[in-house]
Amino acid sequence: MTDESVTAHLADTRPVFRLTPLGWILLAAALSAAMLAVKSGIAEMLSSFLTPEYSHGIIIPFVAAFLVWQRRDQIERVPFTGSWAGLLLALFGAALGAVGKMSALFTIEQYSAFVTLYGLVLALTGWNVFRLLWVPLLVLIFMVPLPQFLYQNFSAQLQLLSSQIGVWFMRLVGVSVYLEGNVIDLGVYKLQVAEACDGLRYLFPLMTIGFLVAYFFKAAFWKRALLFLSSIPITILMNSFRVGTVGVMVEHWGVRTAEGFLHEFQGWLVFMASGALMVLEMMLLARIGGRRRPWREQFGLEFPAPTPKHVPAVARPVPASLYASAAVLILAAAISLSVLERGESIPQRTSFAQYPHIVGDWRSQREALKPIYLDALMLDDYFLANFRRGAEPPINYYIAWYDSQRAGRSAHSPRSCLPGGGWQIKSLTQRTLPDVRVGREELRVNRVLIQLGMQRQLVYYWFQQRGRVITNEYAVKWYLFWDALTRNRTDGALVRLVVPLPPGATTASADRKLTQFAAAAAPTLAPYIPD
Repeated sequence: MTDESVTAHLADTRPVFRLTPLGWILLAAALSAAMLAVKSGIAEMLSSFLTPEYSHGIIIPFVAAFLVWQRRDQIERVPFTGSWAGLLLALFGAALGAVGKMSALFTIEQYSAFVTLYGLVLALTGWNVFRLLWVPLLVLIFMVPLPQFLYQNFSAQLQLLSSQIGVWFMRLVGVSVYLEGNVIDLGVYKLQVAEACDGLRYLFPLMTIGFLVAYFFKAAFWKRALLFLSSIPITILMNSFRVGTVGVMVEHWGVRTAEGFLHEFQGWLVFMASGALMVLEMMLLARIGGRRRPWREQFGLEFPAPTPKHVPAVARPVPASLYASAAVLILAAAISLSVLERGESIPQRTSFAQYPHIVGDWRSQREALKPIYLDALMLDDYFLANFRRGAEPPINYYIAWYDSQRAGRSAHSPRSCLPGGGWQIKSLTQRTLPDVRVGREELRVNRVLIQLGMQRQLVYYWFQQRGRVITNEYAVKWYLFWDALTRNRTDGALVRLVVPLPPGATTASADRKLTQFAAAAAPTLAPYIPD
């Protein structure tokens, strides 16, 4: 801050406004009520901060507080006029929270908490002050984790992309390598580009940093937008470079370089290098077009001017809009806790332990999921077996059952999980099976042809949920919300059939085989997957 600005600030005789204890109490009570109404979503968000992908979330409130403190000298000179639009926004946030609770989507609950916060701030301060606070409020959104089904899809795609670019880099430097899906075969070592290497643990923190850097960067809007959006390709390229360098290090220095401390340290270095690239990009953008200014003017942290001691402090009156917002949110929290926390209706069903060993002409050999998969799937019951008919290749039959899908636990779509195992999806279509019915509906399935190296398999899968057969993952989420609201139920199952295609086998023969098995299996499902 220059000497002239300090002098002007000291000469300013406008009063300094201070919020009264009653105002703080009302604001705290309203915020507490809003958070209590969506406590499950908030708890889930806080637990996500313990994961590498969202570990940056814990510092975001402190960053937002710093951004507010930067504007302190402006905020304390502007009266709080309040706004009834804030009450409407807080009401919308409370309604959104109820939708999130009923639809079993934590993400909706989490966003509702921030919408409610924005409404309360607007109800307290009014539009003039709210315009000063929009960036600190917006940055809080980066705390919200992605919905799990979106996360799984992004993770699977990034795994494949990082594998492909990483392998291209290895071949560029002369390393002999073979790629199968997300599994990189180096001969002496198979490197699987799993979730830990998909790049998402870089992407979310780097996007947050990109947003903040763009905010502090004093340049044209297009430059700031480009700086923020570039965090996505930078993450993908740098993570792919990391995968490539792991392969090169394994080739020259052995398998130990791909594991343990060296692997984690390399990830830290890549993230720091990604941040350095963003700084370099900002320096280059600063040199493009317009009048060049000193670096301190282009990018720098501003600090608030000190409050003059000679200026009297004036108590801020509490706006009526804040009183109304606090009352409404406290009432909404009471209703949420007393009505929406009712026990969910879980239908009576037969355990898969009693599922028949013979289905039509096929006899089964039961299998068990490994604990690592059970921990990830979080299912309540399942069936897994290979069914054989004579000397034909077996059909792998898998059913995952969930008593409740409210708490973020839901069936994992094979569309997301198959690429993670290295399988490539060659085709994905929907198919109605002739003369095969599940309950009152004709059975419609997702038909997926997958390949891993020379191996091919045909997969049929569908979601069987509360009397419906669904093939679309997004429709599953919609019906979860609707049935939670109208039937107080979110139970459901995923059913999957897989048959290998031996060399020379046609997909037509595999289709006939899966259709025949589905026709025999469909009538057996009712006791285990109730309508």
